[in-house]
Amino acid sequence: MSNQTKLAPYLYFSRSEWAKLRADEPMTLDAGDIERLRALSDPISFEEAEEIYLPLSRLISLYVEATQALHLASSRFLGSNGRKVPYIIGVAGSVAVGKSTTARILRALLQRWPSSPQVDLVTTDGFLYPNALLEERKLMERKGFPESYDRARFIGFLSEIKSGKPRVGVPVYSHLVYDVLPGEEVIVDRPDILIVEGLNILQPGELPKNGRPILFASDFLDFSIYLDAEEADLRAWFMERFSRLRETAFADPKSFFHRFSQMSEEEATKFGLWAWEEINLPNLIDNIVPTRSRADLILKKGSSHAIEEVALRKL
Repeated sequence: MSNQTKLAPYLYFSRSEWAKLRADEPMTLDAGDIERLRALSDPISFEEAEEIYLPLSRLISLYVEATQALHLASSRFLGSNGRKVPYIIGVAGSVAVGKSTTARILRALLQRWPSSPQVDLVTTDGFLYPNALLEERKLMERKGFPESYDRARFIGFLSEIKSGKPRVGVPVYSHLVYDVLPGEEVIVDRPDILIVEGLNILQPGELPKNGRPILFASDFLDFSIYLDAEEADLRAWFMERFSRLRETAFADPKSFFHRFSQMSEEEATKFGLWAWEEINLPNLIDNIVPTRSRADLILKKGSSHAIEEVALRKL
């Protein structure tokens, strides 16, 4: 074994190698569940859910058990009450890579453990600044970039979850109106596991010159997953999703993007390519891909959208 191999931070598995790690874990979802849980443009199959996400749920169950034991040991040492600390899983990656599908399928599998844990799912969309503020700061065309999020509020939310605080509010984001809904919240009430899905959740941010202790969102994650794919494939999937949305969600007159459903195919394609090249690609290159190496698990997709390789960080 070369020194380079010894120092590599990840163990790599082919799809078939990873599938064997399910051991005797029973599959608790069926094809109908997968059809219901997958996103509009993510053609995930039942076989992929069984071969990739079932072993992953088994791994996470072992990690949760070990983390709970660690917290119990710490509580004994500190003489504290040892109350339950939610286990937080982060799911990161590019626009159109399939984060929502991964988060929903993982949640469904984890909910069906024999212990029936409470598993909640939130996205970072609710922590975007309202459009009025983005417009005021001239950030509308940088929506999804780190600076378009209320990062202090997001970190505050994660901190409250980790402290075991009951009934923590999460702002609600509407993809229909493309904005945060004023005064609306969903409540997260001390789950056993919380899955957080978003573009930039693994980004560390800038370190203070004076060495002052600061917190990043990733500091609160117990386990992180990065969905990876080649730029050309991400671009193709983004354009495919944009096309399908024109025929579905954008057709609603209430949709912020309704005008795109009225465009000619040529006009819509031109706009979609502009959005990818000027907004999504720079965000991917500058802010998302650099966080990939911080993930505990990397799921690498091929051009068919199927996961072809799994990389697990060494402990």
